[in-house]
Amino acid sequence: MQAPTDPSGPLRRRPVQQRSRERFDRILDACARLLDEVGYTALTTKEVARRAEVPIGTLYQFFPGVDGLLGALAERNLGHFADRLTRRVEAERPRHIGAMVDLAIEEYVAMRRAVPGFGVVDFGAIGREDPRSIHLLDAALENNAAVADRLWFLVGGLLGDGDQAATRVRLHVALESADAVLRLAFRRDPEGDPVLIAECKRLLRGYLGD
Repeated sequence: MQAPTDPSGPLRRRPVQQRSRERFDRILDACARLLDEVGYTALTTKEVARRAEVPIGTLYQFFPGVDGLLGALAERNLGHFADRLTRRVEAERPRHIGAMVDLAIEEYVAMRRAVPGFGVVDFGAIGREDPRSIHLLDAALENNAAVADRLWFLVGGLLGDGDQAATRVRLHVALESADAVLRLAFRRDPEGDPVLIAECKRLLRGYLGD
């Protein structure tokens, strides 16, 4: 069942009351589990609503269609990742970018192994390069650029005092590189090839620490 409006649009509204927030999260939880089972091609708003045990009209109160679901899931995943990484930073106080690289990759790998749907939609739609999929988080920025902006508050201080715009570009390039290597790691091994994960750390340490 398709949405009655353009499915590429943003969320129709965000939940405010506790009951609405619970329904919103239940819908995204059902979407994540379904992605693990059927991938993108068989994902429908009707089945997500059925799994979440909400009326289809309730789903459409929040989401204009499948792309809205994927975008909200990617946004939630990024929020959880940023929260997890913030806690690690506060606990371990990394003093150089290499240590930060290790923490970020370790948290990503942990989420990839444990969070439902994360292997299909992490902070973007994995394996999809169409215009909608590469702008799930932001209408103007591609997904990894939006992630770089979100992580800047944690990473920026460890990247030196040079041109901030140029440094943000470096962070974006690092995320694109990590994205490619980590996808390969999880294609080779469902739990993530440890050799490739280590190589990803080494690659980013060298590039960002230059």
